[in-house]
Amino acid sequence: MGDRRNKYGASPNMAGCPVETTLDVIGGKWKGIILYHLIDGTKRFNEFRRLNPGITQFMLTLQLRELERDGIIHREVYKEVPPRVEYSLTDFGKTLVPIIISMKEWGEIYKIRLNEIRTQQGEDA
Repeated sequence: MGDRRNKYGASPNMAGCPVETTLDVIGGKWKGIILYHLIDGTKRFNEFRRLNPGITQFMLTLQLRELERDGIIHREVYKEVPPRVEYSLTDFGKTLVPIIISMKEWGEIYKIRLNEIRTQQGEDA
């Protein structure tokens, strides 16, 4: 395989591979999961915490801020006591829905396939 920079440019963040650009936006352990949960509609911070108990408050905050910075999600702050903050997909973020659904479907197939492979390897051992 040749040098990727010859085809896509020297800087992956400016003129790089489009797949790499996409993964820069939605990559990471939690972003895809956050986006998947937002497909169903608006979520509050603590809803994400309940849906994903393994994520720390710091990491959730970081991932949400990055997605907001990249124009993928919208953060709505309501002037209430106690304060209420809701997150939703932007119109541009909604363009990721088919990609996230495809990733979910691929993951389901892969889990089945991986189980089959491991079963076969166990039988061959």
